[in-house]
Amino acid sequence: MPKGTGMKKRRNWTREELILAFNLYCKIPFGTLHSRNPRIIELSDLIGRSSSAVALKLTNFASFDPFLQKRGIKGMKNAGKMDKQIWDEFTNDWDNLIFESEKLLAKYRGNKDIVIDKKTFSFNDLDGNDKYRTAKARINQKFFRQMVLNIYNFQCAMCSLNIPELLIAGHIIPWSMNKKERLNPANGVCLCALHDKAFDIGLIGIDEDYKVVLSSKLDKMKNELYFPSYFGNFRDKPINLPDKFLPHKDFLLFHLKLHKIGSDLFKPSYV
Repeated sequence: MPKGTGMKKRRNWTREELILAFNLYCKIPFGTLHSRNPRIIELSDLIGRSSSAVALKLTNFASFDPFLQKRGIKGMKNAGKMDKQIWDEFTNDWDNLIFESEKLLAKYRGNKDIVIDKKTFSFNDLDGNDKYRTAKARINQKFFRQMVLNIYNFQCAMCSLNIPELLIAGHIIPWSMNKKERLNPANGVCLCALHDKAFDIGLIGIDEDYKVVLSSKLDKMKNELYFPSYFGNFRDKPINLPDKFLPHKDFLLFHLKLHKIGSDLFKPSYV
């Protein structure tokens, strides 16, 4: 019998197991939530469950996503209260739950250390406040990038460029302006380095219909040779949507208002 697919003794899911399951749910595309996914098999082996059980649990989480609900995605009818509780905990406190889930994953894997940008952090030696904050920030930022690039299928939402090294997990509401939402994937958008920079400084935006809006500043450059290929051809075109965690419309309108892009009729309720 293939590894990870064997029958496991039926038992209730623990909070730790659910946190690990949600951690994985965030990291893999929606279309790969099946028992043959090697990452699902890995988690099933770590927590002593069948890969089918883990895949079903991830589908339960998907059923709480408003974007997927509109597409008719449903989890198991007996999705537990704890499933919803973990969903709510993460989506109301990304900063702490991401870090907690990564620490748990390291524990289950038997890892004491995690390496980020060639710097090693030990989960068993985060005694100083500065060390703890630094490790937490870097781990959470790495998680956010992995999450956003995965849900956009490693493609720029605007131009579809698919070279991971040239993709940025950008923030719709800037990192410094909203601590609560800075790690929320609905506040993220995957863009290539050029379009991320243009979005960041307000040369382009995305409206509530998920279409590309060009700023008046950029329109002044419409006679430049580069304009059609890099910007003009994308005007009023829909972006490539993620397969879960759809960008929050209030966040998009906040960005438009912040940079004074488009009509004065934009009145974001998220301020």
